[in-house]
Amino acid sequence: MDLEDLPGVGKSIAEKLREAGLHSLESIAAASISELKEVGIGESSAIKIINAARKRLNMGFETGLEVMKKREKIGKLTTGSKEFDRLLGGGIETQAITEFFGKFGSGKTQLGHQLSVNVQLPRERGGLEGNAVYIDTENTFRPERIQQMAKYLELDPEETLKNIYVARAYNSDHQMLLAEKASEIAKEYNIKLVVVDSLTAHFRAEYTGRSALAERQQKLNRLLHILQRKIADLHNIAVVVTNQVMARPDVLFGDPTAPIGGHIVGHTATFRVYLRKGKGDKRIARLIDSPNLPEAECIFEVTVDGIRDVE
Repeated sequence: MDLEDLPGVGKSIAEKLREAGLHSLESIAAASISELKEVGIGESSAIKIINAARKRLNMGFETGLEVMKKREKIGKLTTGSKEFDRLLGGGIETQAITEFFGKFGSGKTQLGHQLSVNVQLPRERGGLEGNAVYIDTENTFRPERIQQMAKYLELDPEETLKNIYVARAYNSDHQMLLAEKASEIAKEYNIKLVVVDSLTAHFRAEYTGRSALAERQQKLNRLLHILQRKIADLHNIAVVVTNQVMARPDVLFGDPTAPIGGHIVGHTATFRVYLRKGKGDKRIARLIDSPNLPEAECIFEVTVDGIRDVE
């Protein structure tokens, strides 16, 4: 069904919607009234268009069995370590946001690189047979590292790099724009993975002090909803975000490390994994939040060839 088939949507309005990244009925149904108003559509018309799209898609209640059948479409992307995959219930899920947080050197960026390579593998090898978008906020993307990982997996290094679409985000507004752009190109470029490394770096730098906290959290919430609703849900994509940490001064005993972003990130991320350094190349991953998996941890290695099980 075309956008023009919706009531009140003619050729000119359909073009405006597509220019704003709203290409399908699903994207219209998932949009807010304010998003359509920004395109230049009046509030009453926006309500009618959204309601019509939702009615056509039958976006009401469904049985648990129907939800179970829908979840059969979810893909699992290997991390490169069988132990790590087991911790995550088989790998990184599509239609979900997986957050990796930890101190510098804990392996967050290495995971982002490894997953960008692994997503291109055939499904029988734990891949998703697709391409990756890498939103780089800290200038950490290194094509040389991708080539090392690709060679080990017997992939063509140049072809592997061609299938990763990298963008450097220079501020939080640019980061949000790139997330919207990723949603627009997802279908055309067969995107199966979106990596944001890191999620909170710009927000932490631009919004300082308690007076800016509410504005920062609202903006961060909008970005996370773009990643979940317009990318993960709409296109069946695995979204992986890395996150910085801070030391909580009120914690007197135990580990005072806490991720940036507060409850907004905590509630939106589907899976939360805490990474920390071990001895040598070893890293420890602890699953601290999941809708269906227990808290647990595993050990993996960051080697020259990439993420691997400990020998």
